[in-house]
Amino acid sequence: MIRVLLVDDQHLIRAGLRMLCDAQPDIEVVGEADNGREAIALAGRLVPDVVVMDLRMPGVDGITATSRILADRPTTRILVLTTFGDDDHLYPALTAGACGFLLKDAPPIELLDGIRRAAVGDSPFSPEVLRRLVQRAVHARPDAPPVLPGLTARERDVLDLVAEGLSNTEIADRLHIGVTTVKTHITSLMAKTDSPNRVRLALFARGV
Repeated sequence: MIRVLLVDDQHLIRAGLRMLCDAQPDIEVVGEADNGREAIALAGRLVPDVVVMDLRMPGVDGITATSRILADRPTTRILVLTTFGDDDHLYPALTAGACGFLLKDAPPIELLDGIRRAAVGDSPFSPEVLRRLVQRAVHARPDAPPVLPGLTARERDVLDLVAEGLSNTEIADRLHIGVTTVKTHITSLMAKTDSPNRVRLALFARGV
């Protein structure tokens, strides 16, 4: 069971997230906080596996709360869920230690997948955010060629689409294969390229 703490200053947002999570057999909402200060206290008391963290909140914001929570409990996985996908929010959140970054207009299935991936050590990102991360890194080092170990033709196809920022579902649709098969290929690719998460895998594919 994945223990989740919801942090958002809007009650309706938290209520919607709770209903979505409570409908899942493998996710349990163990607490809610409407500001960063309360989130820090609850994270210490409830010990959640994943904190779904808003960024803009009165008082202690989500970035400060992320940093404080991880300073006390570094194994906690903090997944940002925000309306603001610009660099002024993205990079400070990642610097603070957030493991993933999703936008609030993401489909419910993407959020649930993000919580599950965060819980097992992955780094879920909204596709548009991942694309921007990759493009920024590519522009910083445009001439760095990727070194590809012995990959199968299908793994190369999957790797190229990961580099474009596509989600597992989008890759499955593009290649006409199952989502489970995509996940298997990505797991293999991460092992072969020594990439700890999806972002590093995408950057590897672009030679960064």
